[in-house]
Amino acid sequence: MEKFDINILGCGSATPNPRHYTSSQVVDIRGKLFMIDCGEGTQIQMRHQRMAFARLNHILISHLHGDHCFGLLGIISSFGLLGRTAPLYVHAPSELWTILKPELDFYCRELEFEVVFQGFDPNVVHTIYEDRSLTIDTIPLRHRIPCAGFLLREKPVADHLDRQMADFYGVPTWDFARIKAGGDFTMPDGTIIPHSRLTKPAGPVRSYAYCCDTAWNPGMVEQINGVNLLYHDCTYSSEHSDRAELHYHSTAAQAARIASQANVGMLMLGHFSARYYDEEILKNEAGAIFPNTILAKEGLHVPVV
Repeated sequence: MEKFDINILGCGSATPNPRHYTSSQVVDIRGKLFMIDCGEGTQIQMRHQRMAFARLNHILISHLHGDHCFGLLGIISSFGLLGRTAPLYVHAPSELWTILKPELDFYCRELEFEVVFQGFDPNVVHTIYEDRSLTIDTIPLRHRIPCAGFLLREKPVADHLDRQMADFYGVPTWDFARIKAGGDFTMPDGTIIPHSRLTKPAGPVRSYAYCCDTAWNPGMVEQINGVNLLYHDCTYSSEHSDRAELHYHSTAAQAARIASQANVGMLMLGHFSARYYDEEILKNEAGAIFPNTILAKEGLHVPVV
């Protein structure tokens, strides 16, 4: 199975603390690195986790609160110091460019690579990235300012040719693509060898949804339905639901209800308030509703399966 891994760089809320960095993670899909959010200390965490800076070509920013984007200018500057020449694509709410452009002009005047800014409206669904194996769509969230989540989904692939069976029946190489796409093979004597005998099923399509920061938001359930892994805002326990409502964040129980309604495979809680020294209280609260729940943690590596 091809690589589809989530690497947590930071999972704390607005204020960094000795236990958590602010929001950032790297998704490794078939060797391509996509960063989601870039809080303070992100590049330090990349160093700690021995990630290859050169393989990071896309940075996705969910919204313009500092704990999700204060590390962006620093990592761009470091790319310049490291001699980067490949373009860096920044996908973010369009408003960010009015802030980032003068900062780049002042601090990063001699970059040898292009920062390609691709703005979007967080309030509507956009496909912000697509290649032959992957799409990335935005997910409108409910926060104090316009904010988007991200849905990363593999594209379906053709069945795998069973080369041993193909050779046994004498399938010519020029016919392999047609067989993989669903065709049968007709032998010289007219015998039809069905597609199912000549191929092995492709692996299931996998998907990952990143939904942070957000208040209770059942409107997104349809879009994320059936994802293998959901990362969801879990800033508070239900004991502090009043604060969650005030600041447009979610409780552990609310995150679990979204996971349950959306029939996701696994729930990963993140964006923890610093008030909780032991986050097991959040896991226990969510787990009572949605048992397949884990806590995010710096250095955590989660394969999407």
